[in-house]
Amino acid sequence: QVQLVESGGGLVQAGGSLRLSCAASGRTFSINTMGWFRQAPGKEREFVARIWSGGTTYYADSVKGRFTISRENAKNTAYLQMNSLKPEDTAVYYCAARWGGAPTQGTRGSEYNYWGQGTQVTVSS
Repeated sequence: QVQLVESGGGLVQAGGSLRLSCAASGRTFSINTMGWFRQAPGKEREFVARIWSGGTTYYADSVKGRFTISRENAKNTAYLQMNSLKPEDTAVYYCAARWGGAPTQGTRGSEYNYWGQGTQVTVSS
């Protein structure tokens, strides 16, 4: 089992920045991919970014150039640095982990085994 706990959400003005953290605990040794997804009210959950254990990253077009995903393997923690935030970035952000097997593209929720509880990010205009 793996437990994921997100933190760092909050209220920020447009153009501001936030840094989300996702701390993993439990059987973390086989986590090969960590990802961030988000879900706005009335919308489906969407992919934001993912990082493989070796550090390779991939982003949704909507956040490319503004968001940066990173991870500290020694701390079993992933981060999402969000800059130049826009009102349309408002959503609940979820951390996810893929445990076991080979790394995949990591853009679909079904590719992940474990999810955090989510953290609210609100960007005011």
